[in-house]
Amino acid sequence: MLGGTAITAKKLLPRCRVIGCEPAGADDAYRSFYSGKWVPSENPKTMADGLLTSLGQRNFKLICGKVDGIAVVSEAKIAEAMRLIWERMKIIIEPSAAVPLGAILEGNVPVHHQKTGIILSGGNLDLDALPF
Repeated sequence: MLGGTAITAKKLLPRCRVIGCEPAGADDAYRSFYSGKWVPSENPKTMADGLLTSLGQRNFKLICGKVDGIAVVSEAKIAEAMRLIWERMKIIIEPSAAVPLGAILEGNVPVHHQKTGIILSGGNLDLDALPF
């Protein structure tokens, strides 16, 4: 999803910054991006089960060319973001969709005085497994 988002965003708004976000316990894209070489995921641990799979090599190349940065976020901030969206917007999202807002809440993506967009996709959620 990050690769397609980056292609589209950069085509429509060439000066926009695209920042990917992922859980600290499943940070293969982060490690790959900042090391400059593809690092497969090994034993990821996160409630954001939609982000457990490893970044593919083809997408890694695409992301390196189109994405401006990648941030990580703690499990606690993922849960806080899910709850905040539920309380304020009355939208149930899956943990993977809460990762970007969690990264912003944690201060890992600077957005102060900037127009910011967050993609909230996915509502696959076991309500009995909510972290709050």
